[in-house]
Amino acid sequence: MATKKVKSTGRFGARYGIKIRKRVRDIEAVQKKKSMCPYCSRVAVRRKSYGIWTCSKCGKTFTGKAYIPR
Repeated sequence: MATKKVKSTGRFGARYGIKIRKRVRDIEAVQKKKSMCPYCSRVAVRRKSYGIWTCSKCGKTFTGKAYIPR
């Protein structure tokens, strides 16, 4: 169960070390939030898979970085 402090890395428990769990927590927070679309300038871009991003407003699919659509 995830708590406010550890957020999405609560699933790891006490394993792997705090430094790695913090890094994973920060990356997951960035990749799961909606981002701005470079085509229609709306905050509607979601990550589809590794490096593939889709805008739910205009329907465009484009490639970008693994965790950030830039």
